[in-house]
Amino acid sequence: MEINQMYVNLPVKDVQKTREFWVELGFSINEQFSDEKAICVIMKTDHIYAMFLKEEFFQTFTDRPLAEGKTTQTLLAIGVNSREEVDNMVKTAVENGGSIYSEPQDHGWMYQRAFSDLNGHQWEVMFADMSKIPTA
Repeated sequence: MEINQMYVNLPVKDVQKTREFWVELGFSINEQFSDEKAICVIMKTDHIYAMFLKEEFFQTFTDRPLAEGKTTQTLLAIGVNSREEVDNMVKTAVENGGSIYSEPQDHGWMYQRAFSDLNGHQWEVMFADMSKIPTA
C-alpha cells in the first residue's frame, strides 16, 4: 500500500492570520480549497497539504472535542533540504508570531528544531543527510 496524497487537517482560530503566517514561511496556497472557513497550504505540490480549518468548521468533521490549552495531540514533522532551511523556517515562524518549544538537536546526520504555530500546533523541522546515518 502506498498513498498518493496526504491532507493534514488542523483547527485554527483565525484563517486569515494563519494564511499570512504560512505565506511568510514561503508556502503557497491552493485557492481551490481555501475560503473564509479554511486554507489549504501546499507542503509538497500534488502530494502533501495542510488544511487549516476554522475551529467551528473543523468541529463539523468530528464528534470529539478539540484539544485545548497546553495539550498535544500530534507532532508534525517536516523535512527540508538543508540545515539553513531549518534555521530560516524556525526564525521566520518566530518572527511572525510562532514560538520555539524545544532546543535544537544535532545528531550529526540529522539536525532538528521545533516551533509552535499561531494556534499551538507543534512543527518539527529537520534536515537529514542520509549518507551519514550511523551503521549498527
